[in-house]
Amino acid sequence: MMIMSPEEALAVKLERLRAEHGDLDAAIDMMAKIPVADQLAMRRLKKRKLSLKDEISRLEDRLIPDIIA
Repeated sequence: MMIMSPEEALAVKLERLRAEHGDLDAAIDMMAKIPVADQLAMRRLKKRKLSLKDEISRLEDRLIPDIIA
């Protein structure tokens, strides 16, 4: 078993969240093609996708330091 640094652990989590975000995007696209798609389920998927985007942004901010020009 290999021990990861905190930065490596955040990077792994970030990649997992990006993958889940992409999966949700694909699921939403597929549901949008169905004429009688469940609108409540679609709204829940979109809300989860937005939540993931926010979490991804927070993690990216922690991993990539701000550079003041």
